[in-house]
Amino acid sequence: MEIKVLGAGCSKCKATYTAIDKVVKENGLEVTLTKVEDIMELLDYNIMTTPAVVVDGTVRIKGYIPSESEIKRMLGI
Repeated sequence: MEIKVLGAGCSKCKATYTAIDKVVKENGLEVTLTKVEDIMELLDYNIMTTPAVVVDGTVRIKGYIPSESEIKRMLGI
């Protein structure tokens, strides 16, 4: 599974990355987690608000920091 956190490095984007990383590590998931801060790459996903979370190429969350329970649901845990 590939997860990308899209955002220009704001505190919400960092918090989203940290929350997802925590859930992934706590549950021993095989996930490639990356931060995308390049504006041109962000535009490819057609998002207007950050942070956004992309799972296997599909935008799943945009505009807010997801809770741990929402991250777990998104990852099928």
